[in-house]
Amino acid sequence: MSDFLQLTGQTFLVFGVANRKSVAWFVAKTLEEQGARVLYSVRSEARKQSLTALLAAKPVFICDVEQEGAVDRLASEVAAAGHAPLAGIVHSIAFANYSEGFKPFHETKRADFLQATAVSAFSLVEMARAFKPHLAPNASVVTIGISSLLVTPDNYGYMGPIKAALESAVRFLAKSFSATSAVRFNAVGAGPLKTSASAGIPGYLESYLYAEKLTFRKKNLETAEVANVVLFLLSPRSSGINGTTLVVDAGLGSNYFDQEIVRLTMRPEVKSGNASPSA
Repeated sequence: MSDFLQLTGQTFLVFGVANRKSVAWFVAKTLEEQGARVLYSVRSEARKQSLTALLAAKPVFICDVEQEGAVDRLASEVAAAGHAPLAGIVHSIAFANYSEGFKPFHETKRADFLQATAVSAFSLVEMARAFKPHLAPNASVVTIGISSLLVTPDNYGYMGPIKAALESAVRFLAKSFSATSAVRFNAVGAGPLKTSASAGIPGYLESYLYAEKLTFRKKNLETAEVANVVLFLLSPRSSGINGTTLVVDAGLGSNYFDQEIVRLTMRPEVKSGNASPSA
């Protein structure tokens, strides 16, 4: 069997495994299936313990990116354990405090916005800085964004601007690293997924089912489909892609005027196939 992606024997660090539904878990599992070695970084000792069965006998490190200096300590630990140089890093972490439900954007609290920015966007910059000495010359760093920064869903709130900051950081990091290396930075703009993290967004189920009707195939993404694209971007086969967001949404972003959605919105009383010509 040919090693088309050329990942065999390479070492990758994956941030963000929370459970079997996580994008990070699907990425890590698929990397291992391709013969790569995966290091795992989780947020806390409690999270590590909850993943004991899933990550048994695998190298797991603890790093709470919200704590200043945590990423630097992680980089030192990874290097000291003999895991460098890394062929790539997967940044699949995000956090927003929706404990009070969603509010109008102008009511966003300063503390919530700054906390979400630190965890969801600036952590990528910290990772890049801390791990720069420990990356292979042609390493690849991939983060998980969203399929469109132009939409303004009420129940996503301030995470929209923060994901925009994350994508902008990808481009600036790609440019910054290009001065001294061939390390690449890219994002995967994923459409709605069925993950435990998304389940914490108020009203997400309705949005998920609505998005499914807008895909060309009338079927939402599988998390594994997003993971497959991440693997491509991690691999040398994507060497010509840098500072880019690769959208994976099954056509969602190009199908706003799907006739079924238009019919349901304008004439919900008319069943499909029974609409009569307008007078």
